[in-house]
Amino acid sequence: MQFTATQISEFLNGSIDGNPNVAVTELSKIEDGKEGSLSFLSNPKYENFLYSTQASVVIVSKDFKPTQEYTSTLIRVENPYSSFTVLLDKYNEAVNANTEKSGIDKLAFVHPSAKIGKGVFIGPFSYIAENVEIADATKINAQVFIGENTKVGESCVFFPGVKIYHNSIIGNRVIIHSNTVIGSDGFGFAPQTDGTYNKIPQIGNVIIEDDVEIGANTAVDRATMGSTIIKKGAKIDNLIQIAHNVEIGEHTVLAAQSGISGSSKVGPNSVIGGQVGIAGHLTLAKGTQIGAQAGLNFNITEENKQWHGSPAQPLRNWMRASVIFKHLPDVEKRINVLEEELKKLTAELEKNTINNER
Repeated sequence: MQFTATQISEFLNGSIDGNPNVAVTELSKIEDGKEGSLSFLSNPKYENFLYSTQASVVIVSKDFKPTQEYTSTLIRVENPYSSFTVLLDKYNEAVNANTEKSGIDKLAFVHPSAKIGKGVFIGPFSYIAENVEIADATKINAQVFIGENTKVGESCVFFPGVKIYHNSIIGNRVIIHSNTVIGSDGFGFAPQTDGTYNKIPQIGNVIIEDDVEIGANTAVDRATMGSTIIKKGAKIDNLIQIAHNVEIGEHTVLAAQSGISGSSKVGPNSVIGGQVGIAGHLTLAKGTQIGAQAGLNFNITEENKQWHGSPAQPLRNWMRASVIFKHLPDVEKRINVLEEELKKLTAELEKNTINNER
């Protein structure tokens, strides 16, 4: 596939600085750009690569002002990152246009009661259980398990090894990556007087709304009663634990290795950094941002606030505390010196007091 700078600019509603007829055949990172490739510049810290890259076309902000000479043709747009993402999506569609599979592989099992929509693909060794409903154009890759009474929407993609337990409800255009488990039992055990634990039946389900993407090796537990809910547009990274009866708000983003304990509710448009731990039965306000490795054990009621540290605290407080923390070794030395000086002064004072008494 080949496109000119003019064609790309028209598609993105951008403007051109340079040769409008230069052609590109591939996409690349700006630092790896070569002749015939298209790249983008969004983060200012990568600006120096613009002046050395061999990429034929680079997408930049409409307000970008170069400080050195460059050889690439520039396409100026409102948001370079978003524009490049659109191109990546279109490129991916074009590459896969002739490879989209449909039909049921002869090595797959589909229960006779299951309802399968048009254009659905079910790969080898996948298992579709009783009363499952799968809507049009959904792609079920190899070794996927979908349990009884589960409903799957249109144009979903389940990568190899996904396991979806019974009674789950999954919306449209949901993407779930390999080895993720949806609907496993919540962590519910009742302590007994003899020190043992009795398992509490987990009779709820999981609801995943439209346009959610879930990374690999993530676990979303079913509710004890009711539903664990991931609302529309949420993006969940790899290796994340979402416990029973949790609610993830619309368009919220969770980074890898974070864990959310049971019955906590994360507000819409929140951003949860990597390795964040959130205790159970908490409520986080809309737009909450929690930095990596933070620990949260209290409700957040103010919207659009940033938090960091463990236990978490407002970002500005944490930054001040971090500066102090870095200087603690020096502070300790100063205290030790002062203590020695104080001992000397105290000894001198006691000596003078004794001499005066004489």
